[in-house]
Amino acid sequence: MLTLHCADVLLTGRGAEPLPGGAVLVDGGRITAVGPYEELGARAPQARVRRWPGLLTPGLVVHGARELLEEAYYPDGQFEADRLGTEPITGAAELAALALTEARRGNSARRATQRLLARGVVAVSGRLTVPAVRTAVARSGLELLPPAAGEGAPGAAPGVSGVRRAVPADPFEGPADVRDAFHGVVAAGGPARFAVFAAAAGSLREAGSAECVATVIGGRLLHRRR
Repeated sequence: MLTLHCADVLLTGRGAEPLPGGAVLVDGGRITAVGPYEELGARAPQARVRRWPGLLTPGLVVHGARELLEEAYYPDGQFEADRLGTEPITGAAELAALALTEARRGNSARRATQRLLARGVVAVSGRLTVPAVRTAVARSGLELLPPAAGEGAPGAAPGVSGVRRAVPADPFEGPADVRDAFHGVVAAGGPARFAVFAAAAGSLREAGSAECVATVIGGRLLHRRR
């Protein structure tokens, strides 16, 4: 099915100029065209139209998958919040006290991936060693990338930023240019993988990834803010 995603502004990637009223035409899991909404709408009048407020950009990538997903536990909000709270639990002693089974680690990772999707994240980098965590990432739709340079190096501090982090980690906080957090580009022939933020093109850092309105991976709408 053809779907036409249109936004107030389209930013296709690093170095690209913002396109007001831009749109992305998606067929299955691929992008077939990118351009002004009027042009694409006329080309594919049968397409289902999704209108998004704000800025449509490539999806985001975060580094430190092991620290984010294996070295933090995300409590079940329905069954564990009264005992463990709702914030991620980190620290070797704290995690050991939980006596986590592999199944609980996998469920924790699943909850973490939902938080990532709600931030416009489409990919994580790092080396995962727990099978249930790898399965959770694969099922979420997130792409698992090889570790970034220096990530997980012997003797390195936890996380590429030098501090232990837990989801949600805002991908816009680290890079000097917020566009360095983009994973790939939004282009015809490429994967239908992008995010929409309730922000202007020049205010992504100030708005933060928490202003994510929608996340699309493989043409599927995996997050939509209510």
